[in-house]
Amino acid sequence: MSFLRWLGGFFGARAVEVPGQPLAAGAAEDWGELVPVQIWVGLGNPGARHAMHRHNVGFMAVDAIAETHGFEPPKKAFQGWAQQGRIGGERILLLKPATFMNDSGRAVRAAMDFFKKEIGDVTVVHDELDLAPFKVKVKVGGGTAGHNGLRSVEAHLGNGFRRVRIGIGHPGHKDKVTGHVLGNYAKAEIDRLADLLGAIAAEAPWLAKGDDARFMNEVALRLSD
Repeated sequence: MSFLRWLGGFFGARAVEVPGQPLAAGAAEDWGELVPVQIWVGLGNPGARHAMHRHNVGFMAVDAIAETHGFEPPKKAFQGWAQQGRIGGERILLLKPATFMNDSGRAVRAAMDFFKKEIGDVTVVHDELDLAPFKVKVKVGGGTAGHNGLRSVEAHLGNGFRRVRIGIGHPGHKDKVTGHVLGNYAKAEIDRLADLLGAIAAEAPWLAKGDDARFMNEVALRLSD
């Protein structure tokens, strides 16, 4: 199923499966000759009822990247769903932890240890409450800003991983934060969300090359058209 087609039709018939979380995914026993240069992790909560939450935009971004760049089907591995492929010539492992947000770090650590990667090889894609909706910023290190998924990753890895921050905006009052973060994107936001995810996926080769500034600039240009 095309992820963007699924996204566009989400408010119609309910999908049987969530993209990237297939009910019949096999367990990974052999990763073949792939030794990923980088591990890209999308943060979110597993299951259809969480699929359209703003808190799950990291999952959505990873799905869009996998779809756009022709990654192999997901396998159950590293306490989550993992997919292998190439972006701009770079070997990438995409990972979506199935541990629920608050324990995401266990899955990331498992993948890192298996492939013997360093913290600088890890990119985490996540929602950012203190960034305007549909804006994208990249940085290495920094605080967790109360994000439980980031807090878990930091606890298991340390602080020096790259973060792709996808803005969801602040609702304006702290009492509204939980409902906002764990609320679905509105129907009126779906076109902008699809454009955002498409831009992130299309410009992912700049991330793979380590040119974070160019990635941010190209995403912004696509979204300004």
